[in-house]
Amino acid sequence: MSGHDHDHGDADGGHGHGPGGHGHGVSADADRRWLGIALGLIGAFMAVEVCVGVMAHSLALISDAAHMLTDAVSIVLALIAMRLAARPARGGFTYGLKRAEILSAQANGLTLLLLAVWLAYEAVRRLVDPPPVEGGLVLVTALAGIVVNVVAAWCISRANRSSLAVEGAYQHILNDLFAFIGTAVAGLIVLTTGFRQADAIATLVVVVLMVKAGYGLVRESGRILLEAAPAHVDPDAVGDRLAGHPPVAEVHDLHIWTITSGQAALSAHVLVEPAGDCHAVRRDLEGLLDKEYGITHTTLQVDHTQDTLLTVGRAGEDPYGDPHCADAHGPVHRQGPHDH
Repeated sequence: MSGHDHDHGDADGGHGHGPGGHGHGVSADADRRWLGIALGLIGAFMAVEVCVGVMAHSLALISDAAHMLTDAVSIVLALIAMRLAARPARGGFTYGLKRAEILSAQANGLTLLLLAVWLAYEAVRRLVDPPPVEGGLVLVTALAGIVVNVVAAWCISRANRSSLAVEGAYQHILNDLFAFIGTAVAGLIVLTTGFRQADAIATLVVVVLMVKAGYGLVRESGRILLEAAPAHVDPDAVGDRLAGHPPVAEVHDLHIWTITSGQAALSAHVLVEPAGDCHAVRRDLEGLLDKEYGITHTTLQVDHTQDTLLTVGRAGEDPYGDPHCADAHGPVHRQGPHDH
C-alpha cells in the first residue's frame, strides 16, 4: 500500500489545519494595541530618564534607560513579527513567515547580552572610582520608573504571550522593573549614607538580570532555529508510544521540530501489520499525538510491512537486519511482544 496515499489522507489530519491547527504562536488577531500602549509609555519615560541620569551622574539610571531602549526595540520587533507571521504561506515560504518571531526573540536575547557586557564594564570602573551621585534624583526617577514598568508589564501581559517574541518583550519589561527597584534602593542608600558605590552595585544587579533573561531567550529561540524537538517532548518516548499502538509494527524516520512558538510538527514512517487498516491507524495516531503531546501538525507515511519487505527485498536488502539502518534514518521503534 502506497505511503503517499496515507501521507495526506485529509486536510485536517495530515497537516494539522483543523480547529486546533492555527491556535499557536503569533496570530493575526494578537492584540497589538496593548503592545503599542506599552511602547508609548516606555519611549516617553526613557527620554526623561536619560536626561535625569546625566544630570544626576547615575550609571544605574543610564543603564535602566539603556535597558528600556532594548525594551522598546523588543516591542517593535514583536509588532513586526506579528504582522509578518500573520501572512499566509505562499511561494517558497511554505510555512509562511512564522519564524519571524523567533528571529525577533533571538535579536532581543543578543542585545540584552551585549548591553550587559558594556554595563558590567562601566559598573566595575565606577566601583573603583565612583563619581558624585545625586541620590534624591535617582530615587524619585526610579520610583517613577517602577510605576511605568508595572503598567507596561500589565499591558504586555494582556497580549498573546504564547508568542516567543511577545514573551521576550515581556521578559525585558519584567527585568527592567526589578532593575528599577534595585536603582531605587541604591538612590536611597546614596541619599541617606553617601555610599556612592551603591549606584554601581545596583547596575551589576541589573547586569545579572539581563544576562539571565538574554541567555534564556537565545537558548529557546536557538533550539527552534536548530530544529530541536520541543523541550517538553522526548522523541524516543513518542516513537515508543506510536510503535506500541496496535497494529503498528515499526516506526522510523521520526522527526519532531518546532515551527514557531507553541506549534510543534512531526513526520514519521509507520509500518503496519498486513491485516491492519492504514487509514484507521493514521487517524488514530494523529489523535494520539494531539491528545497526549499537543502535536497537531503531522505528516505520517503509513505502509504495510509486507509491501515494504517486497520493495526492499527486490533491492537485495534486509530492512530488519541492516545494522546501518538506525544510523542512516534515526532510531527504529518496534512493537515488542509485551505491547500486544
